[in-house]
Amino acid sequence: MSIQNAISPRSAPQDFHDGYLDALALVERLHRLLLDVIKDEFERVGVLEINAVQALLLFNIGDNEVTAGELKTRGYYQGSNVSYNLKKLVEMGYMHHERCEIDRRSVRVRLTQKGRDIRQVVSDLFARHAEGLEGRGVLDFSGLDEITTSLRKVERFWSDQIRYIY
Repeated sequence: MSIQNAISPRSAPQDFHDGYLDALALVERLHRLLLDVIKDEFERVGVLEINAVQALLLFNIGDNEVTAGELKTRGYYQGSNVSYNLKKLVEMGYMHHERCEIDRRSVRVRLTQKGRDIRQVVSDLFARHAEGLEGRGVLDFSGLDEITTSLRKVERFWSDQIRYIY
């Protein structure tokens, strides 16, 4: 059962626990919605061979050269099938890969020009969103800063749970 189904979206949170579950469901929905928005943008511009997860991965890598392991530790990729997506991106010509000179078991990846072009599409999309959110009065800088600060606190709490409880 998803977090979303664990609570009734129609009822107002009665206590902190209900509010927490509501926030978790919202984070889950927002992530899925972000992927849908990226997918729709790529359909709009006629790029159909790449999926939203792969496009977001290219955006997050940017100008960096990283190993597959660093993708998760740096927060560039949150999924479980990173090897599959990297392999597909290399095969489709969006990324270069080469063995590390120091540790031959490790492979370093970086964007090709084709990958940088995809990154730019996502970057332009996010720039339009930022302008729209601010321009329509949906969020101002202080509201965005407050949301980000709160989410970083939750991230830190969850990271501590993984490190210290298990």
